[in-house]
Amino acid sequence: MKRFVTRRDFLAMSAKGVGAVVVSYGLMGCHSDDDETISGQFLQGVASGDPAADAVILWTRVTPDKPGDITVSWEVATDSGFTDLVTNGQTITNDSRDYTVKIDAVGLVAGQQYFYRFKAGDNVSVVGKTRTLPQGSVDSVKLAVMSCANFPAGYFNVYEMAAQRDDLDAVVHLGDYLYEYARGEYASDNAAALGREVLPEGELFLLADYRTRYSQYRSDASLQKLHASVPFITVWDDHEVANDTWKEGAENHNDDEGDFDQRKAAALQAYFEWLPIRPWSEGNHEEIYRSFNYGDLVDLHMLDTRVLARDKQLEYSDYIDSTTGAFDSNLFLAAVTDINRTLLGQAQLQWLQQTLLQSTAKWQVLGQQVLMGKMLLPAAIATQQMSIPQFAQLAGIAQLAGRAQAGDTTLTAEELAYLQANQDKLTPEVVALLQLPSIPYNLDAWDGYAYEREVIYATAKSLKHNLVVIAGDTHNAWANELTDSNGDTVGVEFATSSVSSPGLEYYLGLSDAEMPATEAAIVGLINDLKYANLKDRGYLLLTFTADEVRGDWQYVDTILDKSFTSLVARNHSATSAAGNPQIVAMS
Repeated sequence: MKRFVTRRDFLAMSAKGVGAVVVSYGLMGCHSDDDETISGQFLQGVASGDPAADAVILWTRVTPDKPGDITVSWEVATDSGFTDLVTNGQTITNDSRDYTVKIDAVGLVAGQQYFYRFKAGDNVSVVGKTRTLPQGSVDSVKLAVMSCANFPAGYFNVYEMAAQRDDLDAVVHLGDYLYEYARGEYASDNAAALGREVLPEGELFLLADYRTRYSQYRSDASLQKLHASVPFITVWDDHEVANDTWKEGAENHNDDEGDFDQRKAAALQAYFEWLPIRPWSEGNHEEIYRSFNYGDLVDLHMLDTRVLARDKQLEYSDYIDSTTGAFDSNLFLAAVTDINRTLLGQAQLQWLQQTLLQSTAKWQVLGQQVLMGKMLLPAAIATQQMSIPQFAQLAGIAQLAGRAQAGDTTLTAEELAYLQANQDKLTPEVVALLQLPSIPYNLDAWDGYAYEREVIYATAKSLKHNLVVIAGDTHNAWANELTDSNGDTVGVEFATSSVSSPGLEYYLGLSDAEMPATEAAIVGLINDLKYANLKDRGYLLLTFTADEVRGDWQYVDTILDKSFTSLVARNHSATSAAGNPQIVAMS
């Protein structure tokens, strides 16, 4: 049975000085050290995260003017002029933690805005703004949901656009905060021209590699601005380690690249150093599932569907006969519904079930990485034996042929002429492909782990919760209704686009003119899908009230120029009412 660390446990461990997170206990007297000779600059800005009703994590990194221990002090106040201090203190950082500083500022007041800053020698950081969680009756909660920021792909204009808001309660970042690839690899076509080639030049394997890449990302002015304006609630996805990570390996890790466990340990240590996240316990860099309670309105449960317990992803190639090319749908169905396949792992799944059982807020929100909705496409498309336009054309011809064979007298002359001109395209091989069942297009998502999804659905359904799932990972925006194996709708899913990583437009090679029709075709092919954006970079703004949850997808018109505007023509909104888990499109 998993033993969960209480706040009292955490404070006790931190007080013993064994942790990388320093706990602030309240106002302290001024301190000076005449022998202090090391100063430093705050080149990566400041950040806050993991807010509680009485505490919040404060973060910075100091770049010292020479190696060695460096003393960093902090202040928290209710005003930007720091005349009303509520807590302060100091700590020592060094290269053992990459000169990062993490403070758990405790003893704060619920639902309060605070200002904070750091000092090292004569240098003072920028002022950050943060907020604690509210308690009791809450009218509304507003969250900006983001994922997938690839530095060489373009400017972080999406972060910049979100930083211009002053009404956010938190940013929920669902992973792929950075990417592990070497210079010139994934989505780097414009990197040199934009001055955004990655550091270090090679792929990330060692602790020093990951630290250097985080340092580069956090040098971005737009990301710094957003971090300084609002607390972040984060989980990792795969690229914080390597593409398509699972518990014992990754697609982007080969045996000749060293021990995967060592690579993962280095990656996760760097994550905890550089992100304002509160650890379960000192040295535990693997468990990040946790909950945040926004009074009586929203309970946000952050999950790890990637590193902790995920079984290796299924591959369609294992179910296609190499000789005939036939797809064994029965064998595949048995594998994808195997009750032993896990995404969360038993401990995390039991924690989630128990947490949902005890949760009483109006909305139960699962913050996690990958799509939970059933994204089922015709097998001919999912296995890439047909493109979407090909399938649409051939399925249309087959439908006309079926109507003609049934003696349908409503066929027009034009339809009959079109059928006669294209009848020869319906070869036995094509007909067989058209008759294949619909299957998941993405086995890296919950579609590849169907059993645990049904367990979660059943839990939410039995408790009559208003279930909202948020997701990232795909670089595209989606809105799904979540249906269980009985066909009952048990919740809704809102998925965000990416900050800069390319979406399906990158892989399908579609023009702007072709995009709306393709998006409409995909929505038409997938039963539970109500909205799709396959092209634009942006974020999801979620607003919760007692009556409804509203999703507003906000997009930028470019990531290749620092001058950008909101892509108003492509922005979209949708709602779901409490007690009625359906997606209602608004615009």
